[in-house]
Amino acid sequence: MTIQDRFAAIDWDRVSADLDGRGWTTTGPLLSAEDREALIAAYKEDRLFRSTVVMARHGFGKGEYRYFSNPLPELIGTLRKALYARLIPVANQWRERLGQGDLLPAEHAEYLELCHAAGQTRPTPLLLRYGPGDYNCLHQDLYGDLSFPLQAAFLLSEPAGFEGGEFVLTEQRPRMQSRVHVVPLKAGEAVIFAVNHRPVQGAKGTYRVTMRHGVSPVRSGSRHTLGIILHDAT
Repeated sequence: MTIQDRFAAIDWDRVSADLDGRGWTTTGPLLSAEDREALIAAYKEDRLFRSTVVMARHGFGKGEYRYFSNPLPELIGTLRKALYARLIPVANQWRERLGQGDLLPAEHAEYLELCHAAGQTRPTPLLLRYGPGDYNCLHQDLYGDLSFPLQAAFLLSEPAGFEGGEFVLTEQRPRMQSRVHVVPLKAGEAVIFAVNHRPVQGAKGTYRVTMRHGVSPVRSGSRHTLGIILHDAT
């Protein structure tokens, strides 16, 4: 089964309902064992990456991640294009509800042209590597004035290969305390979630909920993740 076949098998109506209802959803396993092993091995291939970030140096947490350079590996480009095509209806509905201006184009290539015209020309897909004691502080992946409202993170490691390292989301609701979601993932599965704000219907109309994401400390083993962000960076 190809990656396109696996995307087609997802219940995208459920995905849309989950995203509207809570700001995140999971896909079930999308990446094969071969895909996951190749991506984990690719972390050591310097030629594939434009930069490496050691999180402790910047106060981001502990661990390390690497941003892919252009041209993106074929699988990464395929995932980016497929996610955009499936998520653009939700993204544009959210833009309308939040009053954020013009709708986004139907094709990812056209959206990237908008990013590049705004000075956001660097690709943002990344691989993340965590070992014992490593974690990722709550954050948002915003790299310029333009940001696509949804993104995805794929678990590449087998869950039995590490302890801790839970994917965590928080919602900051107006005049309310933050709510936390802990998202269990299977190997090869993606969590799709809001990058920044999501619309929520309240008694007096639509309001914005701010979301952040991170990873709790890994207690043992190693954890690898693929992040697919749909806007480019300055």
